[in-house]
Amino acid sequence: MYIVSHIFCVQQGNSLLFLPNVLKVYLENGQTKAFKFDNTTTVKDIVLTLKDKLSIRAIEYFSLVLEKHIFLIHLCVCVYQVVQKKDTHDYRCLFRVCFIPRDPMDLLQDDSTAFEYFFLQVSPGLFVT
Repeated sequence: MYIVSHIFCVQQGNSLLFLPNVLKVYLENGQTKAFKFDNTTTVKDIVLTLKDKLSIRAIEYFSLVLEKHIFLIHLCVCVYQVVQKKDTHDYRCLFRVCFIPRDPMDLLQDDSTAFEYFFLQVSPGLFVT
């Protein structure tokens, strides 16, 4: 797998939290999902919940990132640690394909839903006019 090295950053000043203890996660299709968390909720918990909600099988390519200066969040990190940092309150939390297979056609064959999500993520940069 390769790490996706170029992620487009668009700052819109949206809050990381929907409500206290409710993380707002932005999806590639423009939707947001809200996740209630406590001091034991990890990033992996949220990623696995999104896996189920979005019917993604190839979850190993996905993670959460903080958008402003684009930070990949490790799966073992507790969500409360992320939102407590003073400099993250203006960030957006994105669900992104962060790791891609050597041959994206393998992803298409193995999990068309994950491939479609990946395509939505990279296609704005491919069709610049």
